[in-house]
Amino acid sequence: MKKYLALLALSVSLVSAASAQQDPKAAKILDQMSAKYQAMKAFRANFTQTLENDATKVKENMSGDITVSGQKFRLKISGQEVINNGKTVWTYMKSENEVNISEAETDDQEISPSQIYTLYKKGYKYAYVQEAKEGGEAVDVIELTPEDRNNQIFKVRLKVGKVDKAVKSWQMFKKNGNRYTFKINKFVPNAPVDATTFNFDKAKYKGVKVIDLR
Repeated sequence: MKKYLALLALSVSLVSAASAQQDPKAAKILDQMSAKYQAMKAFRANFTQTLENDATKVKENMSGDITVSGQKFRLKISGQEVINNGKTVWTYMKSENEVNISEAETDDQEISPSQIYTLYKKGYKYAYVQEAKEGGEAVDVIELTPEDRNNQIFKVRLKVGKVDKAVKSWQMFKKNGNRYTFKINKFVPNAPVDATTFNFDKAKYKGVKVIDLR
């Protein structure tokens, strides 16, 4: 499950207050971006994820869909559905018609889908890189570097729209040579959610095998 949580992506929860070590230009953009997402009750995004490793000549593409509200999320990708209500995580595998239940845990070396707009606030240094174009739209490129040198992620590169301050795409670079790119294809702000959105309803999955790992 961690594989898919890490893949998301970008995803995908950017900070303690900007200090003298942080790039003030990047801080301003990140704060504007973060405020935009935190002002929403929820949002939904359709995305494309690409895994590349130049050394092993790997290139894999996946499409996914995610709904996020605060620290809660519901992710669908590659035949799996991951539902996290902040306390409990359900990981449903369609091919096996099986769901694993576990407690929600925080791993500082993983990036959950609900972290992408607040990631920079704790444990990362950030710097403005350049202005670029993405899909014909002007974006600001910002790099985040984890303060923990043992983190298997050594860099995260965000592209934020200059006008709307929305995250357009991001890349996650890992020490094993894997590079994950997440591109937002469709974004729905203030997507409708209710009490059932972030909980697994066994009745909707006929014959599902339940494995409780708690």
